Amino acid sequence: MLSVVASLEAVSEKNPEIIKEKDLERKKKKADKAREKELKRQKALEKAAKLQAQQASNNQKKSEKKMVKRGGKEEIPDEFLDPPTPFGEKKRISSQMAKQYSPTAVEKSWYAWWEKSGFFVADAKSSKPPFVIVLPPPNVTGALHIGHALTVAIEDTIVRWRRMSGYNTLWVPGMDHAGIATQVVVEKKIMRERKLTRHDLGREKFISEVWDWKNKYGGTILQQLRGLGASLDWSRECFTMDEKSSRAVTEAFVRLNNNNLIKRDERLVNWDCVLRTAISDIEVEHIEIKGRTLLNVPGYDKPVEFGVLTSFAYPLEGELGEIVVATTRVETMLGDTAIAIHPDDPRYNHLHGKYAIHPFNGRKLPIVCDATLVDPKFGSGAVKITPAHDRNDFEVRRDHDLESINIFTDDGKINSSGGSEFAGMPRFKAREAVIEALKKKGLYRGAQDNEMRLGICSRTNDVVEPLSKPQWYVNCDEMAMKGLDAVMDKEKKIEIIPRQYAADWKSKYPSTVECWANERVEYEMDLVDSAVKSLRSLANERRERLIVWVSSAHIFEIRKRNGEEREDKDPDP
Repeated sequence: MLSVVASLEAVSEKNPEIIKEKDLERKKKKADKAREKELKRQKALEKAAKLQAQQASNNQKKSEKKMVKRGGKEEIPDEFLDPPTPFGEKKRISSQMAKQYSPTAVEKSWYAWWEKSGFFVADAKSSKPPFVIVLPPPNVTGALHIGHALTVAIEDTIVRWRRMSGYNTLWVPGMDHAGIATQVVVEKKIMRERKLTRHDLGREKFISEVWDWKNKYGGTILQQLRGLGASLDWSRECFTMDEKSSRAVTEAFVRLNNNNLIKRDERLVNWDCVLRTAISDIEVEHIEIKGRTLLNVPGYDKPVEFGVLTSFAYPLEGELGEIVVATTRVETMLGDTAIAIHPDDPRYNHLHGKYAIHPFNGRKLPIVCDATLVDPKFGSGAVKITPAHDRNDFEVRRDHDLESINIFTDDGKINSSGGSEFAGMPRFKAREAVIEALKKKGLYRGAQDNEMRLGICSRTNDVVEPLSKPQWYVNCDEMAMKGLDAVMDKEKKIEIIPRQYAADWKSKYPSTVECWANERVEYEMDLVDSAVKSLRSLANERRERLIVWVSSAHIFEIRKRNGEEREDKDPDP
């Protein structure tokens, strides 16, 4: 490296002219680049100046044109603002259109004038053809969301079009009390604010809290509907707990009863022990459990274990030995009324027509043969039957004329039918107690992991308990056939797209329709009048308390119409 530097210095000393020429050439190139850059900058400045001048000229011309239109007056900002409009009067408009669109400014004052002028009120005496629809009543549990806005926009378009087409239109507004949902929301509110439950408050104070909630959020919803510009007839506003709505429900109930479209029946329901009411299938969320899993359950200090299959033995009558069964809900064995085996299972041929003995109450459990319920290859091939707390067992009960014993109270504790040893225990604490009691009697046969689906209430996160309850049911068979005919008839009142799904409708729809339970046991609705109080006092001990969604007045009204003046008759059909 040093030799190369020395060589270059030697060349420079011998030829200084070469170095000088190179420096001059480099400086010249640098100067040329600087000159080009300056020229470009000048051109850009000239272009910007020309554009600015042109814009100024255009603005001046526009301003001059505006001035000409205004008769040579200068622009006044207040001319673009709407003057104040007294409430209920027709909106007063600014003399000049605002430069920018403001929805608040544009929509302000119009609706109050529409409503005061009665533009949306239907005329009961009108000779015009009627067009009536009901706004699907939003739940009073909160404020409207984008889904409500979409529904309102579509219905409002239809209603306004019909109104302009010469119809006597009526669009009925209202709100739904959403009893269960509202009860949950209000309960959470008082627990959060005052650390109290609804039972701590008592029924009257809790109902007062519910009405306060309704008045607060109901007003918000009504103002939102007005803000959307919905052309509703507010003179006919309804709330599902209003007196007139209750009368309409009573009338509908009585008519349905007279036409044999509703009936009182005992069936298995999805019971929420927190809400103490039946919930619909769509309110139950199922979670998959792969094995032993701890879950938090409302009302329990410690997590509860699920995903465990517990095996235990029932001693057989006549010292014939024992029969082993398995279950994921061992506490329900307190309500077992039979044991099922497969009729072709050779292991149990000698037990046909025999009995097992319940270890805690001595109840005789018949051993029945059922090829539908029992899979001989699963487990021991024997199945415990608890009609009051299992859907499959409930159906088997009818086939074999078995007793149904409900062992749970409405809040999920063991009742007197479950035995004095366990009475009063919460169901999942009773689960542990039953296992310990089986171990003491030498009947416990072990436990293993088990995959299962667990039903959870979407509102309270409580574990749903299948429970046998007397309920009012709507017979849906006729409605199902009408729904089928609407799709399959030649007229095709309903067209399913894509068409291939019409076949699914035909094959599955009628068979999957079940009677619909139209009863709710809601805390704020759990009120009975004197008629049902007298009925309740005369009810026998086995009867569950008579609290029906449609209220006791419906039962009284049905009897009155049927000419049954005595109040001591059985309230169940």
